[in-house]
Amino acid sequence: MEQAALAAIFSAHAPLMDQSTVTPDPRDLGHKAILDLFLLKMPGVSEGEMTGFPAYFVAQKMFACICNGGVGIRLSTSEAANLQFSMGNVVPFQPRGRPSSREWIQINHDNSEDYAKDMEIFKSSIEFVRSTKS
Repeated sequence: MEQAALAAIFSAHAPLMDQSTVTPDPRDLGHKAILDLFLLKMPGVSEGEMTGFPAYFVAQKMFACICNGGVGIRLSTSEAANLQFSMGNVVPFQPRGRPSSREWIQINHDNSEDYAKDMEIFKSSIEFVRSTKS
């Protein structure tokens, strides 16, 4: 994506991001533009922010968060572990360099459009988070 396009995306989503705590990564902004196209069409999904990072929610609970140049996704512990071992681009989610729970993984793609290939993972995350009590 061109720098001007990324700047336009950032301007459109700036109110969603607490700029005092987060310096937006151009990759994150490109990822958000693509994720908005397919995640916000899913029933019950809304966008927002969590500690300054663009995030996606279902039933008022976060299931995905964009940061570190990738996308953090919440899944069952077993599914998260399986994906870390089976996919080379999946790592433990560490927002701001701090470890998260074992339910959180991060999927990294250089090309934002490649997140569309992870649609089944996002759907699984939505169902998992929707079914949790907290």
